[in-house]
Amino acid sequence: MNCIKKAYCRTYQTVFRAALPILPYRDPKLLDSTDELPSLLRKKKIKSVLLVTDKSIRELGITRHLEKALRRAGIKCAVYDKTVANPTTVNVEEARELYIREKCRAVIGFGGGSSIDCAKAVGARIAKPKQSLAQMKGILKVHKRLPMLIAIPTTAGTGSETTLAAVITDAKTRHKYPINDFPLIPHYAVLDPEVTRSLPKSVTAQTGMDALTHAVEAYIGRSTTRETRADATEAVRLIFENIFDAYENGDNMRARRNMLHASFLAGSAFSKSYVGYVHAVAHSLGGRYNTPHGLANAVLLPFVLESYGESAHKKLHDLAIVIGISDKNESHAAGAEKFIDAVKDMKKRLGIPDTIKGIKAKDVPRLAHYADKEANPLYPVPKLMDANELKQFYYMIME
Repeated sequence: MNCIKKAYCRTYQTVFRAALPILPYRDPKLLDSTDELPSLLRKKKIKSVLLVTDKSIRELGITRHLEKALRRAGIKCAVYDKTVANPTTVNVEEARELYIREKCRAVIGFGGGSSIDCAKAVGARIAKPKQSLAQMKGILKVHKRLPMLIAIPTTAGTGSETTLAAVITDAKTRHKYPINDFPLIPHYAVLDPEVTRSLPKSVTAQTGMDALTHAVEAYIGRSTTRETRADATEAVRLIFENIFDAYENGDNMRARRNMLHASFLAGSAFSKSYVGYVHAVAHSLGGRYNTPHGLANAVLLPFVLESYGESAHKKLHDLAIVIGISDKNESHAAGAEKFIDAVKDMKKRLGIPDTIKGIKAKDVPRLAHYADKEANPLYPVPKLMDANELKQFYYMIME
């Protein structure tokens, strides 16, 4: 990256970091079970809600308990279950039309990050009916208060239940872009491990490493605060202590609950301190090839961490100490290497490959352009890279 662009990026990031204490961040109110929702909605005098989910979640019967509970409480529940892995503008518009047709007054995102992101985008379109999602992409372009938004994560990974971001894919161009604004933070988040019980092992693995990526990228970036550092390190500790138990035994509710808590903490951390090039590259892959976001993050994470070199060594050493594989007497380089090796070992134990199928060499320049555009100047990464430098990661993980 040339010097002028570097200076611009770092100045931009410095301004945002200085503004952190005065920005209107808030945490969603936490609930421990979906059983708490009917009484909450009745208290708020809401008689009709839109439930945004996907077909697999609904066919597994995971939403059935909540749907029955809402009916027993006299609350009408319209269900949109067509959300795809990387939610599209079509998904959002179809769900919005259902919300209006059924005269709903609240939106529940029930599922992984895709369903919750779709629910957020529906809320944004309800709040600003005259603006398209494309006009809201980027930072601080929603402004208006959304209808009551409730997030019920069925995966311990995306952190979408606590973030101000929704990532949407344009159905025509397949360009994937984030929408970031404070009204997108859900009003309530339900961290109920029971809804994660039936997750396939592969989803537990990929979404768990997605949460790890959130925590690591937030921690090693240059816009951290005492609060985000604490959230990120606790998330990393919880993930290393619980992900293998959750993966090997899906009925281990202690591990499931701890992973949900880790995901929430990691989401809180990156909401304020942002992510890095792992996410930028992963988003471009999701938009072009529909690559699951957690898988892309998991595959990319150690490659990107290694590429940061000594600019990330100290903070990666910190994380190695947190998970008990290094101590303060080691060099930062040695500690960082141990942490990256631990991430590689996690990938191996969870059955996550080092490559992603379907990446085409002819697409790489465009993908790198999208990653560059998303990340720079916003993401306060340890080491700045432009589109040409970002190309390396696509080639690294290409079959």
